[in-house]
Amino acid sequence: MKVIICGAGQVGWQIARHLSGELNDVTVVDNNADLVRRATETLDVQGIAGFASYPDVLERAGARDADMIIAATHSDEVNMVTCQMAHSIFSIQRKIARLRSKSYLQAIHSDLFRRDHLPIDVVISPEREVAAAAMRRLSAPSAFDTEIFMDGKAQLLGIRIEEDCPIINTPLRQLTDLFSTLSSIVVGVRRKGNLFAPESEDQLFVGDECYVFSNVQDVDRTMEVFGKTQKKQDRVVVVGGGNVGLEVARTLEERESRVRAKIIERDRRCAELAAESLERTIVLNGDGLDAALLREAGIERADAMLAVTDDDRANMLAAVRAKAEGCALAIALINDPSMVALMGPLGIDAYINPRATTVSSILRHIRHGRVRQVYSIGDAEAEVIEAEVLSTSPLAGQKLRDIDFPEGVLVGAVRKGDEVLRPSGSLRIEEKDVVAIFAMAKDVPEVERLLQVSIDFF
Repeated sequence: MKVIICGAGQVGWQIARHLSGELNDVTVVDNNADLVRRATETLDVQGIAGFASYPDVLERAGARDADMIIAATHSDEVNMVTCQMAHSIFSIQRKIARLRSKSYLQAIHSDLFRRDHLPIDVVISPEREVAAAAMRRLSAPSAFDTEIFMDGKAQLLGIRIEEDCPIINTPLRQLTDLFSTLSSIVVGVRRKGNLFAPESEDQLFVGDECYVFSNVQDVDRTMEVFGKTQKKQDRVVVVGGGNVGLEVARTLEERESRVRAKIIERDRRCAELAAESLERTIVLNGDGLDAALLREAGIERADAMLAVTDDDRANMLAAVRAKAEGCALAIALINDPSMVALMGPLGIDAYINPRATTVSSILRHIRHGRVRQVYSIGDAEAEVIEAEVLSTSPLAGQKLRDIDFPEGVLVGAVRKGDEVLRPSGSLRIEEKDVVAIFAMAKDVPEVERLLQVSIDFF
């Protein structure tokens, strides 16, 4: 597959990293020559320096025979024009654009909008993706990471192992015997910074961060097994009233269960716009690092605080200050994955990586075959892939124990019809079953081969 990626920032680079690693023909386009050079020097991709919306630049990038274009620059307008040029001049079949502006998104999703006027097949909104990620964090407040799979019937939980965890030093194979009715399985463990897929004899130790796949009906019980308690989130303080904070507040207002939300925004004009846009949310103008203002917002009584400004350091410091003032749960928006290692020492409960969230959303739409969802873990270290099993797949008709999975691959759940099952060696995989598979980055191509996903991309 030949793909043109417009924008060589973190999102574009991560997508190029995934696709080039899977032996696709990738060309990266950016008007910043340094970013293009970084991509070509670190990845097996071609690079073109220039404005992505210019037809001559797209021509040099090989648009005449490209299968797909992904417009992920920092400019909505450039992304839209790029897709228009790709369609009108080069007839590229698949076009994906990242759009931030609420005005554009509302217009594109309105009943009056016709897709042939602006030929974009998939629109990705980072703000909406981050807001959805924030809601998932609030739904499992004791987890540092979480994602929904299988149409809401299964959930991936990132759980940090503390000293009061009752299953410390217990071989994972024994968990099945101890909790025979619990539909949960540990698919990944991060220990001392290294992520790996555990084996049945591995044990969990204090300080480990484990990824657990669970049936949604068993999420609360799973958290209890790992020594965590779930608490309803009724009072939420949001630091940052920009695009992300505003989208989070709107989502909170739309929830069926009434949530008392407050926003703290430093910029007066931005705070005024937020106040005008929201109905039930209280907006305070001031610095989210100001202890007095946090107390005015009732931070000590808050069930959760979300720091979602565009400054990673400010978000982390606001989260630390909120914890110091007595907030039960502090979640920080962090763009730079290298800063995630500071979360534990600083006492921050969870984080949201908007770039990883956006990358996962885009990958979900560009994977081959019957892939239904892709979730990127950490700094693109691993993926959880949800896919329907095709009749041509080597998995079809085989028991799990007989399938030759790589060492870095574990099946997290299997869905047969409407029922989500915990994987076991005797479980037979059939055509049209849906499987959720945890795979280390290096093993993703082999997983796609096993799923036979390359045969029906379009």
